[in-house]
Amino acid sequence: MKPILPLADDRLGVPAEALVPYGHHKAKLSLDYIMSIQNRPKGKLVLVTAVSPTPAGEGKTTTSVGLSDGLNKIGVKSMVCLREPSLGPCFGMKGGAAGGGRAQVVPMEDINLHFNGDFHAITSAHSLLAALLDNHLHWGNELGIDPRRVSWRRVVDMNDRALRNITVGLGGAAHGVPRESGFDITVASEIMAILCLATDLADLQRRLGNIIVARRPDKSPVSAKDLGADGAMAVLLKDALQPNLVQSIENNLAFIHGGPFANIAHGCNSVMATKAALSLADVVVTEAGFGADLGAEKFLNIKCRQSGLRPDAVVLVATIRALKMQGGVKKDDLASPDAGAVERGAVNIIRHIENLKKFGVTPVVAINHFVKDSDEEIAVLTRICKEEDVPVAVSKHWAEGGVGAMELAEIVSAQLESGSPEVKLLYPDEMPLTEKIETVAKEIYRAGRVEFHASAARSLKEFEDLGCGKFPVCIAKTQSSFSTDPKKHGAPTGHTLEVREARLSAGAGFVVAVCGDIMTMPGLPRKPAAISIGLDQDGQIIGLA
Repeated sequence: MKPILPLADDRLGVPAEALVPYGHHKAKLSLDYIMSIQNRPKGKLVLVTAVSPTPAGEGKTTTSVGLSDGLNKIGVKSMVCLREPSLGPCFGMKGGAAGGGRAQVVPMEDINLHFNGDFHAITSAHSLLAALLDNHLHWGNELGIDPRRVSWRRVVDMNDRALRNITVGLGGAAHGVPRESGFDITVASEIMAILCLATDLADLQRRLGNIIVARRPDKSPVSAKDLGADGAMAVLLKDALQPNLVQSIENNLAFIHGGPFANIAHGCNSVMATKAALSLADVVVTEAGFGADLGAEKFLNIKCRQSGLRPDAVVLVATIRALKMQGGVKKDDLASPDAGAVERGAVNIIRHIENLKKFGVTPVVAINHFVKDSDEEIAVLTRICKEEDVPVAVSKHWAEGGVGAMELAEIVSAQLESGSPEVKLLYPDEMPLTEKIETVAKEIYRAGRVEFHASAARSLKEFEDLGCGKFPVCIAKTQSSFSTDPKKHGAPTGHTLEVREARLSAGAGFVVAVCGDIMTMPGLPRKPAAISIGLDQDGQIIGLA
């Protein structure tokens, strides 16, 4: 690693006074400096997405970092914009989320753990609003809130299934008003979404004030601004709104800012970071979480819709291993070559290619190479991509860094030079909320029908009555399948999308449809990654992948 202040000046022309250092290798870019560069000519934006995830891994983050390093290798001034890792997955299922091999951002341990305090600020702001709400109920309830219609839950940045449903206010009158509540993980907080969609401090506070926390008996809404909470919440988030600047192993600069999950939230890094990067670099590489049916769909229908951003190119990441699992191979058998399984599993990547083309973009397929991929397996996937009329490159960034991603970088660069696609959003603002959900379900998931639970249907109608009918929809469902059944691999069709709950994120500006068995507070697996994480005799962190 190189010291971040001189590196930012050398690579991007960012002066030291524009940065707020967090040690030697991390810094935040000041909001004043961001405002001063917003009228500069903008670079090109590349979205990195992927096939449906499997336990074998797809590598969006490694590919994003590797592609940015590869672009710099071929002489293109590039930055990468990523999301911040959540402590939930770090200590839960997958360990860290800062890339891997020779395609990662550093300092990895800091990024994966507390980083620069953004998640703590979001958790604190969310908790403050929850505390002010219950305090208001305790001290007379001047706003006339119906305790049965409080919708604001609590959050913690940890997988803790025991907190999904709780009762607060027990113990008598001195301890508050008893009511049912629950916890979500911090990345599912509306405040996380607001941080990632806000354009400046004023927009941040406006959005915070618009959060609807409860209803009165007549179902009229009560907002955070009604409680007087928006100013203090903005104070807690003031520093967190500044994007975090770090570097790749090859000393190319990266913004890592915000971290909503794509299976329960909108899955994109912050608008602030993306727009700042576009003012500093010729090409900006950014990723959207999980498969293209979730991350890319939400990037386009939510982030792009609200921000005015549009991708100039899209990279669709696939691995031979993942497609073999989509084709029926068990994880323990992935080391054995099986071109037939790749052929069977390719229905998944074909579906994602078709879906992306519905938005007017033709993706570049990046085959994220693993050492045991056979030439025959790679040839099968390459042929299928050519049959689908999409460019394809084998990328070896994990093992070789930027050099291994140069072929991919050349193809992406050529596509950028050929002109930007005319990106089309999937549905218009004026479409009713139920029809928006049905459009995503049928066009992207290939569902046969959508089943709305009675309470979800009522909620969607109430949201429209509140004037929120023009909002885009954010569908929360399993990331493991196009359906709501995580065991249905490949490219299922004709299934039913079950919408069991609808939540209004009035500050973020979208409506969440909770589908199937998805939980907004994950649980830990039988053997959490935390069990393997610790300190060695020299005090160095070990086991954080």
